[in-house]
Amino acid sequence: MFREFNLNNLLLTKYIFFTGKGGVGKTSLSSSLAINLADDGKKVLLLSTDPASNLQDIFKTGVSNKPEAVKEIPNLYILNLDPEKAAAEHRESVLSMYRGILPEAALVNMEEQLSGSCTTEIAAFNEFTTVLTNEKLNREFDHIIFDTAPTGHTLRMLELPAAWNGYIETTGGNASCLGQLSGLSEKKHLYENSVSTLKDKNKTTTYLVSRPQQLAVNEVLRTSKELKELNINNQIVIFNYVLKNCVKGDMLSESFYNSQQTVLNNLPFEMNTFEKYISYLMPFNIVGIDNIRNLISGKSFAPNVIDKKAELIKNVKNLNQLIEDLHNSKKKVIFTMGKGGVGKSTMACEIAKGLIAKNAKVHLTTTDPAAHLKHLIKSDNNLRVTEINPKIEIENYQNQILAEASKTMTQENIDYIKEDLMSPCTEEIAVFKAFADIVASAGEEIVVIDTAPTGHTLLLLDTTQSYAREAARAAHKEETSITKLLPRLRDKNFTEIIIVTLAEATPYYESIRLKEDLARAGIVSDTFIINNVTANIETKDIILKQRNIAEAEWINRITKEIPNVYLSEYKTR
Repeated sequence: MFREFNLNNLLLTKYIFFTGKGGVGKTSLSSSLAINLADDGKKVLLLSTDPASNLQDIFKTGVSNKPEAVKEIPNLYILNLDPEKAAAEHRESVLSMYRGILPEAALVNMEEQLSGSCTTEIAAFNEFTTVLTNEKLNREFDHIIFDTAPTGHTLRMLELPAAWNGYIETTGGNASCLGQLSGLSEKKHLYENSVSTLKDKNKTTTYLVSRPQQLAVNEVLRTSKELKELNINNQIVIFNYVLKNCVKGDMLSESFYNSQQTVLNNLPFEMNTFEKYISYLMPFNIVGIDNIRNLISGKSFAPNVIDKKAELIKNVKNLNQLIEDLHNSKKKVIFTMGKGGVGKSTMACEIAKGLIAKNAKVHLTTTDPAAHLKHLIKSDNNLRVTEINPKIEIENYQNQILAEASKTMTQENIDYIKEDLMSPCTEEIAVFKAFADIVASAGEEIVVIDTAPTGHTLLLLDTTQSYAREAARAAHKEETSITKLLPRLRDKNFTEIIIVTLAEATPYYESIRLKEDLARAGIVSDTFIINNVTANIETKDIILKQRNIAEAEWINRITKEIPNVYLSEYKTR
């Protein structure tokens, strides 16, 4: 059913893409594959478009947007594209065309439209198309490996037939994500060639990287479906961080192993058609060239693993203390926010339960379609559990906007609108009014909300009164709850924003980006929960013991950088 991810088991194409949620191990796996191919005599270019990429740390060398040779590994070259820098440069190139033409308020609104994740991804794709279409590089290298691939949404946007520059001019820049396409029409031919290369199974393989967790599996299936809709079918799944064996009688080891095996042995039937690989959890940090090499070299363990205990985590508050602090603060709205898979829904439920135990009345709700709060916690006299259904909200929103667009726009521009309405930003806008109504209802009940609009979405709706335009498009009037929402979120006496993360590099860096994103909207988020902590749990499992050592180091770092940090321990079962 599963094969080990190493060179002996792989049939490799020229172009190899690794994609998946942050923290699943894309950089480690892509780097290990690149090293092992170079060791095998292949000339390899490893390229990253990940904002949190640490290629320079892995290979102990300078990294730029030009191929740099790795001295210790003949045949290996690395290249780091900075998508944030590329997005900033693209944003300014677009805005410069309209300075002196459009009023300042319109420029501010356009700038925010060009500040979302979709823009960053388009800018990154704009960068690495130069690699995909560079004939010299293609002749020079046997394999070109990309750490982080474009999503299906981005690729669909680039395939749309209408003239990109014309769209923003005819619509006035009111779309939530499509503004980033302005000014790119001169590269349309390059993009078409790049997308064509991605579809060619003889040239390109896409590795979908996951962890053996149910939410991660769901995310792989969603990504796969998006790509298959574009005829990108050469997809392979890698389950990373799999514990190979467990230590009998060791509570942590058995719990960790059994939970992973439950997921791997009960995969959805849609996974039956996938070629599936496993990469094992190692008893060493995946840093340094030798350790990266050994990750997929066929060697299960690195030599000379140090058997020592994790540094005990002291003087960090736990989840019970967080609930006590929230109860004493008398705040009316509590958000749990964070990237997928960090445990936002579980933390929201634990907070709700804790507040109810202190005789508070709680309204617990979510916009996460995978959260299933009603299966995690039941309503009672002091608890009301609801779900905002994004599918219903966005369908209503789409229908209303398309009906309006069809009155004045050409079919080509309507195609743009349709794709724009499939973007993450638009989904947030669609559920925004439901959020606003729930926050407005806070009073006797404490409202606990699992997931929330990002700072980008809030600014998109707030800048130059764009919230009024969006509300008018969807409901034909300005809603009081919408106009009051942002000030309430900014009020530290009314709202608590809690960011949920893990004691690992990528989840933490992503949580910092979320914190900065909210700060742009004037929302302070200085409270973090580090979830699934095992560092204080005794174990005889050498692999998990090493994991605990690394985890303790991250917790100590996070507590130095974030004012209010709470730990939620991994629950053995």
